[in-house]
Amino acid sequence: MELFKKVSILSALLLAAASTTSAFIPRTNTGRVGGLCMSAVEETVAKKEGTVISSIRNIAVIAHVDHGKTTLVDALIRQSGVFRDDAQANDAGIRVMDSEDQERERGITILSKNLAVQRDGVKINIMDTPGHADFGGEVERVLNMCDGVLLLVDSVEGPKPQTRFVLDKALQKGMKALVVVNKVDRPAARVEYVVDNVFDLFVDLGATDEQTDFRVVYASGLLGTAGDTPDGLADDMGPLFDAILESIDPPMVENTAADGLQCLISNIIFDPFKGKMGIARISNGSIKKGQAVALAHPDKETRKGRVGELFVFDNLGKKEVDDAAAGEIIMFSGLEGVEIGDTLITNENAGANAAPPMEPIAIEQPTVRMTIGVNKSPLAGREGKFLTSRMIRDRLFKELDRNVALQVKETDSADKYEVSGRGQLHLTVLIETMRREGFELQVGPPTVIIKTNEETGKLEEPWESVEVRVPQEYSGAVVELLNLRKGVLQDMGLEESMSVVKYLVPTRGMLGIRSALLSSTRGTAIIDSVFDSYRPKIAVEIQARDKGSLLAFAEGPASTFGIEGAQTRGQMFVSVNDDVYKGMIIGIHQRPGDLEVNICKTKALNNMRAAGKDNNAGVIAPVEMSLDSCVEYIASDEILEITPSLFRMSKNPDFAKKGKGGRGN
Repeated sequence: MELFKKVSILSALLLAAASTTSAFIPRTNTGRVGGLCMSAVEETVAKKEGTVISSIRNIAVIAHVDHGKTTLVDALIRQSGVFRDDAQANDAGIRVMDSEDQERERGITILSKNLAVQRDGVKINIMDTPGHADFGGEVERVLNMCDGVLLLVDSVEGPKPQTRFVLDKALQKGMKALVVVNKVDRPAARVEYVVDNVFDLFVDLGATDEQTDFRVVYASGLLGTAGDTPDGLADDMGPLFDAILESIDPPMVENTAADGLQCLISNIIFDPFKGKMGIARISNGSIKKGQAVALAHPDKETRKGRVGELFVFDNLGKKEVDDAAAGEIIMFSGLEGVEIGDTLITNENAGANAAPPMEPIAIEQPTVRMTIGVNKSPLAGREGKFLTSRMIRDRLFKELDRNVALQVKETDSADKYEVSGRGQLHLTVLIETMRREGFELQVGPPTVIIKTNEETGKLEEPWESVEVRVPQEYSGAVVELLNLRKGVLQDMGLEESMSVVKYLVPTRGMLGIRSALLSSTRGTAIIDSVFDSYRPKIAVEIQARDKGSLLAFAEGPASTFGIEGAQTRGQMFVSVNDDVYKGMIIGIHQRPGDLEVNICKTKALNNMRAAGKDNNAGVIAPVEMSLDSCVEYIASDEILEITPSLFRMSKNPDFAKKGKGGRGN
């Protein structure tokens, strides 16, 4: 392991020497990597002319999933006087920023959140961002409102695939990063190794000398402590607050004139009383409540209107104000046609003196798509409130207003829509949200988006960089499974008695792989993946499932006698008295290929048998299938029926010939 570490550091040094004029300078006791001594304000003023808004800091907290972003932000909230007393803080609970039901249930951040705290007379606007790769679009749009980032890295795991993705986006925008090594209280913490790897990552991403001279703060978000050295943590997050004020550049404004208003819309929320509300950072100029403004976009016609209510973020909520100046992040109402990517400009003098629109937000393109449409099963319409294609269409296109990484297209069928996103989780979160709102849906299996290379004319498919951490005894099973999915081994080694396997795998090979990996490793595998690139399409089918399905032979309620006979053929998905219909998937066949079974049949009754005898006596509990499990399971010739309370899978009636299972993408 020490040899790997030395080789990694040596590679970083050689790369830095070849691409820059500065060499690596070891981390000092102040927590700063490198030797530059200029303050953030002095560096900014030296680079460009403008007005420094020293009373504001705009930062985004970025990291890989589960590295502790939301927990750290919670600690900052609690120590900044947001809560009135301990009782109010206890009522708020833990992970205050994860306010959505799905966020709390899944244990991840899905939507970016804004808050603002005060420290030494400086307002710090903080944006908590998702760490999962499927929600990278949230990170990309939020970065447009920031001047710097807090890059969180786990003290044991170090930089991960999503760390690379979010840091690359920040560096491309010229931002400086304050590196926070989190969870330093863990017994297995290896902070020096992690800092070295973070430096390697900066160099590998082509960071400038200024960006590579990042400051390091060590923290434990769970304990609410931070410090400039891992062994010298303070009793609170004071050192981190101080580092933010010293290391993150304040906003630099080029134009403070009222008619120079430029405000790029980065987010939209819906208020039941105020309607559509935009969230944006004022890059130049100023804005007033009730002011005449216009929404400009390079590719759209300018739309005029008037600002209704004007808000700025204050603690966990918002505060209404009469005006706001450049550098501030605002929320406003009154403009119904506002969209993400629009620029808010002044409309005085009919727009004659208005500033030009800013460059719209550039978002990575989606890689996975699914069809979502009207539920047509024989059991449709029993539960849902929203059933028609018009209702589904309106809801999907409404989602585009705030979900910039999502795409919705109409298909040849009037009751089906093609929805494209960053990954399977990105799409299932939307479907789960619609289900909870009362929609009944019918969705197809996820498939990858194939593109044609404009230069070569060849087909290309998305590939993902995959990292799996697993106990050594299961590494062989992981390698075997990833090889079956046509993956290419990139690296393999040991870290703290765990095998770390790194692969490049086609995205279509990753569909449905998580369940298989967890099953083959007895739930011990930790899987991380992020989009890598588009590569030439492999002209071979990737088999995603090696077992077929048990199909219902007849329509009706499932009986005890029928299930007892069928469960010897595989694992069941249904319970006694569940309604089934012909072609519905009721279980997993223990062999390849599908098998029809009759689970509705009953015993022949005579004078020796009673109708209620042996009720459920030999029935094995069915396999509980969540939405994500169902989406992973269905093959290319199967569909998923979704109601507010149930998930049912079945063969797709549009396929004349039934397949044996597996996604033939």
